[in-house]
Amino acid sequence: CDCLGLARGVWREVVGPEPFRIPHYSRDWGETGPREVLAEGARAMMIEVEPAAAGPGALILFCMKPRAIAKHVGILTGPDSFLHAYERLGVIEEPLTPSWRRR
Repeated sequence: CDCLGLARGVWREVVGPEPFRIPHYSRDWGETGPREVLAEGARAMMIEVEPAAAGPGALILFCMKPRAIAKHVGILTGPDSFLHAYERLGVIEEPLTPSWRRR
């Protein structure tokens, strides 16, 4: 699965059915306009908190390039680690390093 598929699967296991259907998407989804499609969808389903207030189980969004829209998602597993699906590596847990935190 990809990062969004992982988050959706965890949602279905923990919360239940998704509140709305997510349309099919391509690798470049959301890059053609100024809208924060991923962030808007997350805000429609969850309560946004400041990063310092996020705890294990919180969904975290990443901008993979400076000044870009959020295109990657992970799930906090601890104060310094997160779970995500990463191309060529699959679903992995890794440290929330300074480079990830900047994203």
